[in-house]
Amino acid sequence: MKSVLLGLLLGCSCSVLAGNSQYVNPFIGTSNFGATHPGAQYPNALASVSPFNVAYGGELNKFEKDAAWNSRGYIYENRYLTGYSHLNLSGVGCPEAGVLLLMPTTGELNLDAKSYGSTYSAEQASAGYYRHSLDKYGVTSELTSTLRTGLSRFTFPAGQSHLLLNLGLGLTNESGGSLKIVSDQEIEGSRMIGTFCYHPEDVRPVYFVARFSKAATQTGAFKQMPQYHKVEADWMQYNHSIKPYPGYRQEMSGDEIGAWFSFDTKANEQIDVKLGISFVSIANARANLDAEQPGFDFDKTRQQAVKAWDQLLDKVQVKGSSENKTLLYTALYHSLIHPNIIQDVNGDYPLMGQSGVGNSGGKNRYSVYSLWDTNRNVHPLLSLLYPELQSEMVQSAVAMANESGWLPKWELYGMETQVMVGDPGTVMIADSYLRGIRDFDTEAAYKAMRRAAEQPKDNLLRPENLDYLKLGYVPVDDEGPYDGSVSTSLEYYLADFNLSQFASALGKTKDADRYRQRAQNYRLLFDKDTGMLRPKQRSGEWHNPYNPEQGRNFEPTPGYIEGNAWNYRFYVPHDTPGLIQLLGGDQAFLTQLDATFSTGNFDMANEPDITYPYLYHFVPGQSWRSSARVQQQITQHFGNKPDGLPGNDDTGTMSAWLAFSMLGLYPVSPGLMDYALVQPSFDEVTIQLSSHYYSGNTLQIKNQLTGPQQPGSQWLWQQQPLGSSFISHQQLVKGGTLSLH
Repeated sequence: MKSVLLGLLLGCSCSVLAGNSQYVNPFIGTSNFGATHPGAQYPNALASVSPFNVAYGGELNKFEKDAAWNSRGYIYENRYLTGYSHLNLSGVGCPEAGVLLLMPTTGELNLDAKSYGSTYSAEQASAGYYRHSLDKYGVTSELTSTLRTGLSRFTFPAGQSHLLLNLGLGLTNESGGSLKIVSDQEIEGSRMIGTFCYHPEDVRPVYFVARFSKAATQTGAFKQMPQYHKVEADWMQYNHSIKPYPGYRQEMSGDEIGAWFSFDTKANEQIDVKLGISFVSIANARANLDAEQPGFDFDKTRQQAVKAWDQLLDKVQVKGSSENKTLLYTALYHSLIHPNIIQDVNGDYPLMGQSGVGNSGGKNRYSVYSLWDTNRNVHPLLSLLYPELQSEMVQSAVAMANESGWLPKWELYGMETQVMVGDPGTVMIADSYLRGIRDFDTEAAYKAMRRAAEQPKDNLLRPENLDYLKLGYVPVDDEGPYDGSVSTSLEYYLADFNLSQFASALGKTKDADRYRQRAQNYRLLFDKDTGMLRPKQRSGEWHNPYNPEQGRNFEPTPGYIEGNAWNYRFYVPHDTPGLIQLLGGDQAFLTQLDATFSTGNFDMANEPDITYPYLYHFVPGQSWRSSARVQQQITQHFGNKPDGLPGNDDTGTMSAWLAFSMLGLYPVSPGLMDYALVQPSFDEVTIQLSSHYYSGNTLQIKNQLTGPQQPGSQWLWQQQPLGSSFISHQQLVKGGTLSLH
């Protein structure tokens, strides 16, 4: 395998590589089902431009056979490109987006993606930039982007050259689109997306306008046409062909349509294409394009993207190896892709869960809330490092509740997909408030949280609430293959705990006591004979037969979703001390925690148990074991290579785990303000704190050890013994120096 980092560095000029964005390696996570992409990405942007290599192209590509599980528009091992997509998701587990594919070709016009695709070489990527060479055509492709637009620069050989826009190909489960060639240099249209994770939520069109830096000598539209042959009296479909429509300037709609622009090019002639998108209208897509890219200045656009990344990444400065810097800053990079803005330059955005258009009034409106994943660490990370961003994300979530009646669960482009279980919007907002982010409508948020907690039927966020309110748990009796009654119950308990914490902070004492008591009902699912949190029937009897090992590798198993009983064994993050007592005390807990790792029942690639390496902190004198476990996981599962994530990044959750862990602290539970402290991966960390939200200016974390952390190592805060291996968020954000000796 080639050196990705070397290619990364060689692909960028020194004038561009200024701040910490120079350490970002966008190829990390593009293999091993990480589902990241290496394309040109702007922070928290609606648009991005990425190579699309999962259609056709040989044995390594299984897109057509395995489309049901493939959630990636780019796989590092694949080498057959069919275009550059302009709407992309990073680190998700189901196919979506990957649409608006632009493809350069040369020679005789070919409109069939199965044959016009090309292998590529000399691949390079960095923050805000991507390039490679198309082997078939001798074309060099370079990509960069802004918040709502993409810009591609193609260097052609002499001769006949073409730029194709394919609206048929894509990663989404939906099909259909429309286009209209406006002039020899402009095209507009839309493409349908939706049915994320095969849930029958509404679909939406994404609108676009694309412009070319050079007028085409010929334009046209095309569509895929069925061909039939006659067998006796019946007509039988047997193949498809591509039908061109040269010079066509009317609107065209269909499932498999596209357009081409042809040019006579000189050797090394460059043609730029800029494409703006909107979820509101073609007019807004055009306005986005005009505002963010009035010209075709590729180098300036790229430099603006680098500057935007540096402004964020430079808030964290570290002293250590280049390898560790690459891991850290790429992790932060991946944590700053989603949620992304969805409003246009005029503030318009699609209303949540309904038709119609809202306006953000000059604020950012965010979308893509994979909250079952990100409530655990992405949003706490943003709260610590980038509270201005997190505040806007909380405000967007509350606005969604005002529009639809419900907080987001797994929201995607204004659609609630209802993927996964629990009530994570409540968790995310309560945790943010407790960390000091309070500039949002707290009463509106609290109203939406209480609705989710109390409505027994037709509850979008807690569909199992009727049983939960009556029994104190979700019974296993009627669950489907992916419902997970124990998993659902545990998520409800965590949400109730966070609602209790939020209510207490708002002075709603009676509510706080009620929800705190409800959060303790996890004890109803504790089976002292197995030491597991076990599925229980509505009658109160345990589910049988019962195999705690069943559920590995994501296969369905009664009681659990995306995991087995071991993965959920300690998943009571809001009351780990209480669970330790149920398990028989400190020594019994240590024995069972060690067994989780030694038996292979810890899964670094999934969320329910990713805090487990830190749970040694809850036994006095054992926090050094957490440092050892965390380092073990970093070494085993993370690296500066395409398979350098343990699996699906889940819109930055795996990356946020790595970022926190390398910095030397981790939030033990949403709603609890303590960080577990472990040995950092750097000699020194300096975090610039937000003066708008926090009283401190800088936070320093120093590792004074010369080797791995051992028993007896001590943490100092402001040169005084901390007396604990935990420190509160409120203490950290006052600023100061934390050091490990």
